[in-house]
Amino acid sequence: MSTASQVATHVPPADPAHPAVGAATSLLDTYAPGDHFLATPGRTLLARGTGRRVPHDGRPLTERVDATLAEAVAAGQESPVVIGAIPFDRTAPAALHVPATVSSAPPLASDPLIALPAGSSATADWRIRPVPEPEVYGEGVAAAVARMWRGEFSKVVLARTLELSSEAPLDLPAMLQRLARRDPSGYTFALPTGPARTLIGASPELLVSRRGNQVVSNPLAGSTPRSDDLAEDVRRAATLLESVKDLHEHAVVVDAVHQALAPHCTGMTVPARPTLIRTATMWHLSTTVTGTLTSPGTSALDLAMALHPTPAVCGTPTRTARQVIAATEPFDRGFFTGVVGWGNAEGDGEWVVTIRCAEAEERTLRLYAGAGVVAASEPEAETAETGAKFRTFLSAVGAEL
Repeated sequence: MSTASQVATHVPPADPAHPAVGAATSLLDTYAPGDHFLATPGRTLLARGTGRRVPHDGRPLTERVDATLAEAVAAGQESPVVIGAIPFDRTAPAALHVPATVSSAPPLASDPLIALPAGSSATADWRIRPVPEPEVYGEGVAAAVARMWRGEFSKVVLARTLELSSEAPLDLPAMLQRLARRDPSGYTFALPTGPARTLIGASPELLVSRRGNQVVSNPLAGSTPRSDDLAEDVRRAATLLESVKDLHEHAVVVDAVHQALAPHCTGMTVPARPTLIRTATMWHLSTTVTGTLTSPGTSALDLAMALHPTPAVCGTPTRTARQVIAATEPFDRGFFTGVVGWGNAEGDGEWVVTIRCAEAEERTLRLYAGAGVVAASEPEAETAETGAKFRTFLSAVGAEL
């Protein structure tokens, strides 16, 4: 019997001195394709049952979500939660549900059993096709930089993809296990986005959370790959903290987050300089922005939609950056650089930037990675950065470039 509870409301962070052994990992072990799984530094959630789907119509997304949650409450569902994914294109259909049941547990990082290895998986003979080819991606970066020097815009985030296909069926539970156990302090998710389609990944970036009247956002921008050599890894981290190019890119994003949250918050704290966070494969410049909510009627999702998309995944000015992305990227981003997360009827929730992810369907995976391009960017460096970001997911499926 699972030690997790069948609740859909806020789960307080576990006491690190008294971790709930096995509660979080039991939800991870129980995941099956079609479930909604989301692990954050605050909680671990596993949602099941068809429940209610948030409709796609002419109303703003936040209104549709509020109405769906209200319908669930009126129907007698106790403490309903909405969970799922929102695409990069705000006008495209979201994949949000109010499931029948939500099991909750403390964070994965507080569960000692998360340190156990994920176990080996069957070796897959992956066929890998880059879209676009790295050289073509570099040409797109160079073209964007040239336009920036002409003063047309100041930043754009350009992405590329890897299409992985195999004769063997995808083992999504095994992939999720490896993603979660490699970076248990991050945001790991596996969410259905369509018939036999799953968005799966491990993001390091919190877009926004709301707990009561407390608001937190943790924008990331400016990155460098990790090194297996400790001395080199430290050198890269120190270099990133002093990089003029990366500090400028980061400042643009932090300012945009501040400006978007300011109308909704008082007592905002915005540190003057970023710090560093690390994943298994990357160093990132990080700033934690906090504030106190002005109106209790403003939900976490309201705040997320006020922020989405930030310059960290799109660029600035937003409209021009979107046009450059559409003209340069030979694919539809879908849910990549969108938002994943959860929210309840009281307005609390956590919404995360959808990066380090893949869309899985039958025997095919489409991996995504992007890099922020500014006037000082070099095509080779941005291509290498996207390659490093692919490593998060490639390692989870046993594939190499």
